Amino acid sequence: MDLKKICYCFNYTEQDIKEDVIANKGRSTILEKIIAQKRTGGCNCQWNHPEAR
Repeated sequence: MDLKKICYCFNYTEQDIKEDVIANKGRSTILEKIIAQKRTGGCNCQWNHPEAR
């Protein structure tokens, strides 16, 4: 099964996020983790994402 990667910095897939939202009753803790990392400079989307975004 080909999993669609959503976050290239932390290797989260679409399935990871779906499971996270279900497990947390509609809340995405993965999104919260990504946002926290972006605030502290721990995200490198411009280098890791194939479209530099």
